[in-house]
Amino acid sequence: MEQNNDTPIARKYIDEAVEEMGIKDLTKATIREVKAIASMAEKASGKEFVKMEMGVPGLPPAKVGVEAEIEALKNGIARLYPDINGLPELKKQASAFVKAFINVDISPEGCVPVTGSMQGTYASFLTAVQADPQKDTILFIDPGFPVQKQQCVVMGARYETFDVYHFRGEKLREKLESYLKSGRICAIVYSNPNNPSWICLHDEELRIIGELATQYKVVILEDLAYFAMDFRKDLGRPYEPPFQSTVAHYTDRYVLLISASKAFSYAGQRIGVCCISDKLYHESAPGYEQRYGGGTFGTVFIHRILYALSSGTSHSAQYALAAMMKAAVEGKYDFRSEVIEYGRRAKRLKEIFCRHGFYLVYDNDLGDPLADGFYFTIGYPGMTGGELMKELLYYGVSAIPLDTTGSDQQGLRACTSFIEPHQYEILEERMAQFEADHPLNTAR
Repeated sequence: MEQNNDTPIARKYIDEAVEEMGIKDLTKATIREVKAIASMAEKASGKEFVKMEMGVPGLPPAKVGVEAEIEALKNGIARLYPDINGLPELKKQASAFVKAFINVDISPEGCVPVTGSMQGTYASFLTAVQADPQKDTILFIDPGFPVQKQQCVVMGARYETFDVYHFRGEKLREKLESYLKSGRICAIVYSNPNNPSWICLHDEELRIIGELATQYKVVILEDLAYFAMDFRKDLGRPYEPPFQSTVAHYTDRYVLLISASKAFSYAGQRIGVCCISDKLYHESAPGYEQRYGGGTFGTVFIHRILYALSSGTSHSAQYALAAMMKAAVEGKYDFRSEVIEYGRRAKRLKEIFCRHGFYLVYDNDLGDPLADGFYFTIGYPGMTGGELMKELLYYGVSAIPLDTTGSDQQGLRACTSFIEPHQYEILEERMAQFEADHPLNTAR
């Protein structure tokens, strides 16, 4: 593209960064590559970027967790390997947390600490795909977290995917069955609230997923990375409805992945829990017998997969998560009131973009207004997601194309986590210029 110094970031700085990184097609750049381009251009130009490409928490970590971890380290816990099954206190508090905020009973035995939900999904994928040699495929209800598909590629697992955009409500049943009838699906994975669309699957959809999981004997991997962050509901009161929506009310074949990264702003310590249903935990399978000489989903998950991956999870971080969950269950720590800041940011950002010709790609939730939260999606008339991503870089705004998340829609995923108060004014000015420089083609 010909250099144009009339844009807020001179085009040469973006083009030079792309060339230096050796990226052949910018529209196919990864999240990390987009971040690197923005950082390089920001340094070269001396002009601040509004960075919305990375889904990294931007709030202070929960104090109760920090204090508990420091205390554990002072007491010398770092000298000891953690129990591969997990810290007993954390397993107990995770079980109580699930009961208090999801209204589901899972024994402490099945609440297993993992090195963040990233490791949790990887271990779950491996455990699920090894259960039955005939079931070798993981099904993604997209859009979703791009790296989970990369995990499948790394482990050599087959996967299928579809965009849920056109299959909400009862339409979801027929679409899911079209894959399940093949007999090859071992697990279904989705996030709720959804990364990146921020839609939330309704109870009727979760019921469909649960019923089909039981009928076709597949494992549901429910990624609750954004736990209780449907800010349309007050989900932060322990043992009181409304509760976090879950497939666990409709099947006993599930793993709930609960992360400390977003809800507790504790991303740096890489800690989460996989909560395996009691039935699934004790379920044996021919694949385990063939590969390991026996075992169940739970024992293979812990003593074979996790042991091989990391031989346990950070000992001190387990004390932190146990303390945070305990405080939340006892009503001493209102984690929802802290992370609702992401919802406030999303509301302001959406207003700015929509005022200047952009539109929300995923704009409603089965007819209800979409929640404001950690992510939102935007498009611009006449532009593909890749084209929009590249053009916005010249205006000092970084985000990622939706097609990298498995979406069939054209647009971008934008994250609210790194937005600073002074950047709303910057964004307002730049999007006003963007609108002026790109006369609207209202055909979508």
